[in-house]
Amino acid sequence: MTGFVAVALYVNFFTHRYIGDYRWTLGAIALGLYARCWVEFRPLDRTRRMPLIAGLILVGFFIWLAENAGTFFGLWKYPNQLGAWTTVHVGKWSSWTALTLLTFAIVVNLKHVKERIHLAP
Repeated sequence: MTGFVAVALYVNFFTHRYIGDYRWTLGAIALGLYARCWVEFRPLDRTRRMPLIAGLILVGFFIWLAENAGTFFGLWKYPNQLGAWTTVHVGKWSSWTALTLLTFAIVVNLKHVKERIHLAP
């Protein structure tokens, strides 16, 4: 299912202008798929946990904030920001969250590939 959601999100990035934007539908599927998944991380001395979905949404949010900072300081501009700066559309947040989910799926699958590769010392 992870592969299906990842491929569907990737295809949606390129086809949403032609056949419809299914980002929210795919997000709902991902929510159902990962609702009970947790990630563990260790920032200092304690292991902490958080729901995977919350982590993906937070990463997407902080990338969206960084995108706003980049456009505010003139590193790049979108067409609607040429006259005066405005915030980047909040819809980009869901795009960044979807891209984070896609990246997470790729990394998890590559870890499985790495386990099967045996190199001679």
